[in-house]
Amino acid sequence: MNPTPHPTPPHPFDASVALTPAGPDHYRGATHPAYANMVGPFGGTTAAVMLQAALVHPQRLGEPIVQTVNYAAPIQDGAFEVQARPVRTNRSTQHWQLALTQDGQVMATGSAVFALRRPTFAACEATAPVDMPLPEALPRFEAAGRPPWVRAYDMRFRPGPQPMHFDGGELAHSLTEGWVRDEPPRPLDHASLTALCDSFFPRIMIRRRRPVPIGTVSLSTCFHADAAALAALGTQHVLGVARALNFHGGYFDQRAEVWSRDGALLASSQQMVYFKE
Repeated sequence: MNPTPHPTPPHPFDASVALTPAGPDHYRGATHPAYANMVGPFGGTTAAVMLQAALVHPQRLGEPIVQTVNYAAPIQDGAFEVQARPVRTNRSTQHWQLALTQDGQVMATGSAVFALRRPTFAACEATAPVDMPLPEALPRFEAAGRPPWVRAYDMRFRPGPQPMHFDGGELAHSLTEGWVRDEPPRPLDHASLTALCDSFFPRIMIRRRRPVPIGTVSLSTCFHADAAALAALGTQHVLGVARALNFHGGYFDQRAEVWSRDGALLASSQQMVYFKE
């Protein structure tokens, strides 16, 4: 007799956003060790699991076009609950309230808008980086000694001063450009794209080139690609660009863009980040 095949374990990302229904508009989930950060889970998976609650909701209309997550308190490793409630459904848009709680305490709040897209005028005014070497020509970022979530991504940066190389030599800007994909490889979708938009290292550490305590306060992600366009990309690397506009009074903003190999803008994001010196 042939032995019974063992079921293939889910990709770590799918395990990190897995949800179990726990009543109307409520789901249970848990943090995953593969996406642990220095304190609690990687914030990208927090945003992704909150979006996932709306994606799997039986009343969901269309696909996400924007999400905002506000990180109210440090999330602890372990179980949590997510509430995803549709508060208004129009002909082509649907508005959601989101919240993640632990032990009855609100740890993150958020909102999302889903929509039914239709053929219209289309034009992209942003431009992708030029003369960027292909990922195959670049070495993978060395994740040894970094938090576990860094090892969950294959990152390959443009030649030059490398991110998180702490030599104390302050740079004149915080711009970084590099290729990134899930590791192990996984087809891109809106949930994983949400997490990937938070995979850029904190701009204060890029600029100052030394460790600085930080914490994301709010993260907003705009989705410019639909599910079919993301599925067509398969498991290939995508190109990420991140920069800050201003550092002031213990906070800085972080702007990011994610591009396909053929120059299509997939998502853009903005976050406000606390830092302490």
